[in-house]
Amino acid sequence: MVNISVDLCGVKLQNPIIPASGTYGFGNEFREFYDPNILGAISLKGTTSEARYGNPVPRIAECNGGMINSVGLQNPGIDAVIADELPRLKEFYHQPIVANISGFSVEGYTECCEKIDSHVDIIEVNVSCPNVHNGGMSFGTDPKSAAMVTAAVKKVTTKPVFIKLTPNVTDIVSVAKACEDAGADGLTLINTLLGMRIDIKRRRPVIANKMGGFSGPAIFPVAVRMVYQVSNACRIPIIGCGGVSSADDVIEMMMAGATAVEVGSANLVEPMTCKTIIDSLPQRLYELGFDSVKEVIGASLCPFKEG
Repeated sequence: MVNISVDLCGVKLQNPIIPASGTYGFGNEFREFYDPNILGAISLKGTTSEARYGNPVPRIAECNGGMINSVGLQNPGIDAVIADELPRLKEFYHQPIVANISGFSVEGYTECCEKIDSHVDIIEVNVSCPNVHNGGMSFGTDPKSAAMVTAAVKKVTTKPVFIKLTPNVTDIVSVAKACEDAGADGLTLINTLLGMRIDIKRRRPVIANKMGGFSGPAIFPVAVRMVYQVSNACRIPIIGCGGVSSADDVIEMMMAGATAVEVGSANLVEPMTCKTIIDSLPQRLYELGFDSVKEVIGASLCPFKEG
C-alpha cells in the first residue's frame, strides 16, 4: 500500500486532499454525497468578523475552462461560525479543520483569528481582500501589507497560520517571502485570478459586479508555476490550489512543491471529485513508482532516471 498521509506543521492529514474554502460550505452541504471523514482536512467557507450577505446577482457565470464568481464573501460572521457551524460540523466530522479568515482591516483579521484559534487546527488567512485603510488595494498585492497582516495574526494565535496568496501580482515570490519573514507557518496558493465576461447580445458584463474571480482547469498551469516559484524561494510548506480536478493534477501540484492540495471549483461541477481523487491516488502513485506521497513533494527538482 502506498502511504498517502502528509504533515502540515505538525497537523497530521490522512491524505493531502482538502476542499478549498468557498466550494465546500461548512461541510454539512456535502454529507449526502460521501462521508467527509475520508478527506485530509476541510477548509471552511471564508469567514469575516461580521455577517455578510454577498454581492448582487447574477454573481456566478460559467465560461470556457472554468467559472467567474463574485459572491462577495457571504457568510454568517465569526461568532455564528463558532456557535453554530463548527459544533454541527464536529458532530459528524473528526478530521482536521482549516478556518479560512478574511478581513478588510488588520483589526478585522486579528479579531477573527483570535476568536477561532482554539476551535480549529489550522488558520488560513485570505489576503486577497481590499484594505479599507489603504484605498481598497488588496492586502495580498503588496508585500508590506501582507507581512503586516501575517505578523499581527501570529501574535494572537497558537495554531499554524497559512497565508492564502492572490495571483494578481507581478511578483508572487516577493509577497510569499515577506509573509515567511513575518512569521507565516505556511502558504496557500493560488486564489482566483481576476476575470470578466461580457454578454455580447445584452452588451453588458455577465455578472452584476462586472469582474470576479476566475477559477477552474484553465488556471491550473498558472497555479503550478507559482507553487514551483514559491517552493524554490521559501522553506515553509505550501498548500497548492487552482484548477485541480484529478489525481494526476494533485501529483503535478505536489511535484511543483506543494505538501497538500486544495480542490475548488471541481467540487461544484462534480461533488464526488474529492472522493474520486482520494480513491485513485494510491494506485496512480504506485504506477509512477512512489511508495509514499511524501516522495512526490518537490520531485520535479529531482528528475527520474530510468534504471
